[in-house]
Amino acid sequence: MCKCTLELWKLCYLASTHQRWRYVCIFPEKCVIQSVHIFLGFLLGTRQTILETKDGGSTWFPRSIPSAEDEDFNYRFNSVSFMGKEGWIIGKPAILLHTSDAGESWERIPLSAQLPGNMVYIKATGEQSAEMVTDEGAIYVTSNRGYNWKAAVQETVSATLNRTVSSGISGASYYTGTFNTVNRSPDGRYVAVSSRGNFYLTWEPGQPFWQPHNRAVARRIQNMGWRADGGLWLLVRGGGLFLSKGNGITEDFEEASVQSRGFGILDVGYRSKDEAWAAGGSGVLLKTANGGKTWVRDKAADNIAANLYSVKFLGDSRGFVLGNDGVLLRYVG
Repeated sequence: MCKCTLELWKLCYLASTHQRWRYVCIFPEKCVIQSVHIFLGFLLGTRQTILETKDGGSTWFPRSIPSAEDEDFNYRFNSVSFMGKEGWIIGKPAILLHTSDAGESWERIPLSAQLPGNMVYIKATGEQSAEMVTDEGAIYVTSNRGYNWKAAVQETVSATLNRTVSSGISGASYYTGTFNTVNRSPDGRYVAVSSRGNFYLTWEPGQPFWQPHNRAVARRIQNMGWRADGGLWLLVRGGGLFLSKGNGITEDFEEASVQSRGFGILDVGYRSKDEAWAAGGSGVLLKTANGGKTWVRDKAADNIAANLYSVKFLGDSRGFVLGNDGVLLRYVG
């Protein structure tokens, strides 16, 4: 594997004949990614790590935010979102940052000490507006740059399950109170996997509570998310991939044909309604060209000794796969 200095963050190319993905050396920690526009984007990680690109992801340079370095905390930045030049960053311990100039400067927004759970996701929704989710199922919205937040659900997931434990949801009585993963659809719906992976929950705008669902398969759920057509995909521990029937929220899933070589699949990202990519352990990279019905292995990451844990497409021409040990694959078509 190629090595990159922390000062330069140069692009490194993997010697390969497979040109759909190019290999970028970044930072040896888990990161999340968000684009501001076609060339400008940000990568976040642990220890206040912020990397910025101004050339569409070919090269990345470190950034610092003074307001996040005033205290003796090592912040883990969990989520970043932009709409136009306005952006938001959240992290753990609880920290909220806001920019209105495409990330040139960042302002720290004060947060209530009564916030239930840790912030795990934020979505910019409009001018001075955002939607934020915690790992206990609290959803808050703001329309004044984050200085006031309004609850979109009436109670946390733990409270909902304690109230509906007799509703027939398998494993609900063992719920530990946090999400393992949470994903948002473009129209504002959420799907979240319980920390044990034994059931999942959904929420749609206007609903007062999260809705728990029994898992449709025997193995525990690894991750869930939204297809480009509005349906759900579901990953189970051990490498299985399932697709929901139809394009709404349902408990009816069917298994897709995958060639994961026995390694677990950790994430799926849709480039279009037909084309999607799945990534997993030991450099597993899979592609579908028929909406997810069948998957074939792509050899682009075969020589990369890393687990690939996140797939994100920012439009049909820009995509990234993130892995551990500083691995970043950039989609080049």
